[in-house]
Amino acid sequence: MKSVTLLRTHIGSTLRQARISQGRTLRDVAKAARVSLGYLSEVERGQKEASSELLNSICQALDLSLLAVMTDVSIAIRATEAPSLSVVEAAA
Repeated sequence: MKSVTLLRTHIGSTLRQARISQGRTLRDVAKAARVSLGYLSEVERGQKEASSELLNSICQALDLSLLAVMTDVSIAIRATEAPSLSVVEAAA
């Protein structure tokens, strides 16, 4: 059976990558987004599913559009769901 990665995991990873690439701390982004540090940490780790309002607030704090985040998430999901090839031996 194929392992399923949750949408919140991809969203959290995308947000974390954006934050780190900007050289910003969790504390800084949490304050700008008006969410608790613990909550933002849980969102980044894929443990909490942010509401659309909070996701938008986090995106604004990171100076990202929601579209850009969701596009990156879509690309990540597509990569994990890419079909895999298997070798089938021909019957003799």
